[in-house]
Amino acid sequence: MGYACPIAFEKIDSGISRISSLIVSIFVTYYLYSFNIYILYFLFLDFYMRIFCQKNFSLIFLISKMLKKVLNIKDAFTDSGAKKLAGLFGIFFILLLVLLNHMDLKEFSFLVGGIFILCSLLDASINYCVGCKVYFIIKKIYPSFMS
Repeated sequence: MGYACPIAFEKIDSGISRISSLIVSIFVTYYLYSFNIYILYFLFLDFYMRIFCQKNFSLIFLISKMLKKVLNIKDAFTDSGAKKLAGLFGIFFILLLVLLNHMDLKEFSFLVGGIFILCSLLDASINYCVGCKVYFIIKKIYPSFMS
């Protein structure tokens, strides 16, 4: 029996998700270089569209879908629940970066941004979803979490 995420039982294309993670890490890296707040606003809107609206409204999703086709990456499906939870963590990181930007705390922005980039690159490079690992730790401590 294969791995099944306990959050949802829908499948999404892992290739598109991993390309999206790479693009997000590039945007966050550029934000840490420029501290241009509009990058974070764009990322927030894009994450919001993917999680709460239609993913076809997400520019990063559309670019990832096109790149998957151009690079001829084969279909590989994974549970969508883990990616949705990771997306919620992504929104949290983005909102935290916005707050740190408004408070002019650049040192903490580098720390939070670095963690965000690390999580995105782990997903993009070796398909390691930190969000799922965190979920299982919380579930062990609080068995009724998300039930």
